[in-house]
Amino acid sequence: MRLLLTGGTGKVGQAFLHAFLADVRFAKWEVVALCNNRSVEEGERVSAVRGSMNDPAIVAEVMDGVTHVIHMAAVKETPELIFDVALKGLYLLLEEFRRSHYARQFILLSGDCAVGHIFHDYDAPITEASERRAYPGSYALTKTLEEVMLEQFGHQYGVNWSTLRAPWIMEKDDFRFALDFSDAQFGGPSWAELIEEDRLQDCRKGGYVPVLRDVNGDYLKRNFVHIDDLVSAILATIDNPRAEGQLLNISMDQPVDYGVLGERLSALNGLTPVEIDTPFYSNWLDNSKARMLLGWSPEIGLEQMIERAWQYKRAENDPRIVWYPG
Repeated sequence: MRLLLTGGTGKVGQAFLHAFLADVRFAKWEVVALCNNRSVEEGERVSAVRGSMNDPAIVAEVMDGVTHVIHMAAVKETPELIFDVALKGLYLLLEEFRRSHYARQFILLSGDCAVGHIFHDYDAPITEASERRAYPGSYALTKTLEEVMLEQFGHQYGVNWSTLRAPWIMEKDDFRFALDFSDAQFGGPSWAELIEEDRLQDCRKGGYVPVLRDVNGDYLKRNFVHIDDLVSAILATIDNPRAEGQLLNISMDQPVDYGVLGERLSALNGLTPVEIDTPFYSNWLDNSKARMLLGWSPEIGLEQMIERAWQYKRAENDPRIVWYPG
């Protein structure tokens, strides 16, 4: 078997590749990584092709002999690239895949941006049958269109596809710094847009944790997944006949309740909760389908997420990288 991996140098790609190569189920598989700005470490079972997904010649070269594709590459908030790279790139990959005699499965890593996560209101848990409602921005638009494009190639040409839809992905100390009031904050929301300047400066002194309230005044509930659980779900999807033609939500069993989060961090770390009103909506990404079809379940809940994030110590050669704006 020969696996094509796009986005192999990103956060999820690096973690997946390490786990894939260590999994005895895939001991005889080869991996080819399509790389553009960075490159993976090549070895006995791993090779790399440098180039862009919007180049038909590069895509044809990298797809030669490929049986499985895991497409993780994304251009994020770069509007000038979304059509020429994100959408044209996926189209070229799928065109080569559907014509190939080797092709067996095409897996797409998508995100809850396709259902607007905290930007849109849902009156029930968000399942795979829920309406797609992208939040503002080019990244959410591309992921929504990618999901639809892959599904349509299944209808049009019988492509065996699987889409895994993940919320905000946490690793190492990401979760801790997603709650940080300083310039070291990882991701969003921007505190300056939600808190008065004087109050924000007090919070920046340290010892505080944001406790967000949703548009209805209740504690915000937001979906997360730890990278280890996401990787295990991807591994469970590969060559799994129960995943054929399936869109699957991959998330924690329950969204993080910021009220509970504030209580836990106050008790465990002595942090003072700071309640913040937001225009966001509480949502619940339902992972029941993935649990049933894949035999997968997340192992890392809120307690473990907190413990891992606060105990992790970064080495000097392990900087926190924001892989994309937002």
